[in-house]
Amino acid sequence: MTRIDLVPTDAGDARITWHAATSPALVLAVGHGAGGGIEARDLRALADALPPHGVSVALVEQPWRVAGKKVAPAPRTLDVGWRGVWPAVAASGVPVVAGGRSAGARVACRTAKELGALGVLALSFPLHPPGRPEKSRADELLGTEVPTLVVQGGNDPFGKPAEFPGDGAYELVEVPYADHGFAVPKRAGVGEEETLAVITDAVTAWTSSLRRDG
Repeated sequence: MTRIDLVPTDAGDARITWHAATSPALVLAVGHGAGGGIEARDLRALADALPPHGVSVALVEQPWRVAGKKVAPAPRTLDVGWRGVWPAVAASGVPVVAGGRSAGARVACRTAKELGALGVLALSFPLHPPGRPEKSRADELLGTEVPTLVVQGGNDPFGKPAEFPGDGAYELVEVPYADHGFAVPKRAGVGEEETLAVITDAVTAWTSSLRRDG
């Protein structure tokens, strides 16, 4: 079942596209990146894959996207929009996992503890700007204080898996050959369906473990 809700926040109206499980045990609320919206291939794949496993997926569009703007605002404003959406995604009473891709992953990490998220799903976490490893954002990832799964392309210019801190309290799944948008070059000989299955299988298993541990 799909439903669209418009949610007022202090940063403007956000929009939630719900892909509901029949009997949800969890909600995965996922925000988009600064360069795109909820049409991203990984977000669409998760919205299709998780509801049969008891996880409702709430694809959250930040107010700047709803307003038709082309450029994302400052991180503080993104956090304001996300906080404003949280009561709506938590209204069902089941535990909520905070998630996002790229900039949305940073938002989820920064706000997870204060909002009471069960865990954080970080898709294509932008560990640093391309070519600027000294500008690390590892502190955001390491500061969630909740179970965290990072799903990272093996060839992501914003941070390859080997660049991530080795002593962090998080899990990391590598998507072979993939870039920041989880696209894989044809020469790799790996199809999009296979690539997306790496993502959906990892997230399905991880959310199942959260339910067992909870």
